[in-house]
Amino acid sequence: MTTLTRKRALLPFLRHPVRQTVVYSFIAHTSPGRSRVFAIRKGYPDRLEAVTTLGAADLHLTEEFVGGLNSFMADRDDAVLQAVLDRVPGPVAMAARQYLKENCAPELGAFTECGPVEVVREAVYFSRIDHELEEYLDGAYMIGLGIRMSNELSSDGDIGWVLQLRSDEVSVPASSEPRTWALPAGVPLLRTWTSEQPLAGLGPVRGALEVAEAASAEGCWVRVHTLLHSNRDVDFEGNGTSEFVVDVFDARIPSSELEE
Repeated sequence: MTTLTRKRALLPFLRHPVRQTVVYSFIAHTSPGRSRVFAIRKGYPDRLEAVTTLGAADLHLTEEFVGGLNSFMADRDDAVLQAVLDRVPGPVAMAARQYLKENCAPELGAFTECGPVEVVREAVYFSRIDHELEEYLDGAYMIGLGIRMSNELSSDGDIGWVLQLRSDEVSVPASSEPRTWALPAGVPLLRTWTSEQPLAGLGPVRGALEVAEAASAEGCWVRVHTLLHSNRDVDFEGNGTSEFVVDVFDARIPSSELEE
């Protein structure tokens, strides 16, 4: 019998505190007299949110303005954003700045140079680490999907593993810490292993599972994720090596929030 089960959506996923909805991108609806700029918020539920409006005299700036907002979400380059805001009317620039400040705090692992990272599979459950789980991870890893995985404790005392698959791996610069999943606030980190520290005779998938299973057997909360660790610090997107990261926390394995 298969150990793979589709779980109902977890809120928040794998005990990672996130906002109810997250701003993924900006779009505009243009009519002859104005361009209304909206934020696309994804989460529970998805929705559009009004940001600001360009008047008839500034319609030609719509594409540049929206593009600048989306670029900022990906690279957080404030100088480039300011150059775009300097071209639009002051009230429009102020409204955009205020919206970004209140709603678009940087979120680790949320964007690549191609745009926002989508969740491909919200939550898939495995009852244990075995060959089936290894094959599932290996397939996702080989085609470049981002992986997030955590252990959890069911009401009957069994330890299972919950996975989320994401549309892409997020890059980090060469000199940056290898992490694209923010550490949970207030939880001490015992140790971190990456597949750049290979275990003898084991590939990155099997190595990550070995480390995760051993830490879980000790009763520790474990989280696993993948990233693209660049060999550059400038123009680092899309270059480098794909890695597994295993974080082991000084905390008990969290209880399952939802039972099948």
